[in-house]
Amino acid sequence: MTRKKSHRDSGTPGGSQRQLRVGELVRHAMAEMLTRGDVHDPVIEGHLITVPEVRMSPDLRLATIYVMPMGGRDAEQVIAAFERHKKFLRAEIAQRINLKFAPDLRFRIDERFAEAERIDKLLRSPPVARDLGDGGGDE
Repeated sequence: MTRKKSHRDSGTPGGSQRQLRVGELVRHAMAEMLTRGDVHDPVIEGHLITVPEVRMSPDLRLATIYVMPMGGRDAEQVIAAFERHKKFLRAEIAQRINLKFAPDLRFRIDERFAEAERIDKLLRSPPVARDLGDGGGDE
């Protein structure tokens, strides 16, 4: 017996097309606010901050915003600053994006850069480099 796939069973890693589209709209709104200096906080103003991804919940009521200060410095302070201005940011996003409900915001540090660096170091380590080296002609 085969079961019909519903829209919730979509194999898209980031969610449905709608979740991805709304996530990109929120990401662009956040990036624009940071670029224009709309968030008045000394911690946020003192860092160059990237917003590489925004993940939306299936009902679009929760936006998880991944941020990364350049160089990874003061990441926890940056998250705390965003948390302090969550209400303002939510209102601004609601004004810039036409949605039925303004999503609640949750801020997280984007760990992808650190993970990529860890894998790169691992690949450059002497034991792995030796194994990846000439291949030895065994195959």
